[in-house]
Amino acid sequence: MTTAKDIKIEQYKRQLIYYYNIMMAVILAVFALIFTFIIPDKMMAWYLYGGLFLLVYTYLIIRKSYSVNIMVHSYIIIATLYNFYIMLAFWNNSIASFVWLIPIPLAAYVFFQRKYVFMYSMFVLLNIIAGYLISRTFSFKFPIHRPEDVRITDTILMISNVAVISLLLYFKDKIKRVEIYHEIEEKNQNAIIQPAPMVEKTPFADELFEKIEQVMREKQLYKDVNFNISKLSTEIDINSSYISKSIRTKGYPNFNNYLNRHRIECVKRLLNENDLEKVTLMYIYTEAGFSNQSTFNRVFKQMESITPSEYISSLQLH
Repeated sequence: MTTAKDIKIEQYKRQLIYYYNIMMAVILAVFALIFTFIIPDKMMAWYLYGGLFLLVYTYLIIRKSYSVNIMVHSYIIIATLYNFYIMLAFWNNSIASFVWLIPIPLAAYVFFQRKYVFMYSMFVLLNIIAGYLISRTFSFKFPIHRPEDVRITDTILMISNVAVISLLLYFKDKIKRVEIYHEIEEKNQNAIIQPAPMVEKTPFADELFEKIEQVMREKQLYKDVNFNISKLSTEIDINSSYISKSIRTKGYPNFNNYLNRHRIECVKRLLNENDLEKVTLMYIYTEAGFSNQSTFNRVFKQMESITPSEYISSLQLH
């Protein structure tokens, strides 16, 4: 079953692929132009133009019809093999050419499970070893570039790789945030769904709860953003442990859950009483005691099983 978390992560991964393709297209174009006009190397220039065409054309064809995993697996293998010729061509001039392979394990870390990070790290290492052995065993007549030309290409190469790594880390952070957020959501949801443990009922529990309800409704204490059980204890001059027990006997897992129930009821009441074209949603949830919208959205969804926007839409339909 596809969850909201999976959908969001899939969106981020496709965004990453999109921006990566744009970045790589620009980088390949820059290097192709350099080897066309600044450091004349006809073979390398055409090889880079071919790679640029293959990258852009293939992406435009498969971007909507193939899954993220298939695209990334295929790209990593093809790109590594494509880079093999470039690595050989520059082996005697600069070892920086295999720097292109460094982001590959990081890309595997962003898109796949940890076993693929190890597998692609070994794949990259084998490519570098193969490049070394082939360059030592066979003699190729690749152009020898001047040191100043190599410095130009190496500098651009390093900057390009920093940009690629930064892009990967940026989207990895966004994906991680989604995963953490949904883990917290699931824990909170489970806390609400789980029945409150049976609490031994004290003789005055019902009477105390009625007193709590009365003071909460009459003084609207829940509207205080910083309101907590200690403040309620001071307000009604009752020990907080008795308050907590009284609330749990009524089915609330804890005081915060009880407090948020009052706040959500207040929000629903304000939504029914006010015209949203004249007042903002921010005014309503802050008036009810919520400090920020993310907390409000989370609590509302947990308690009402729909989002605030869905609830507002249902009101407008009626």
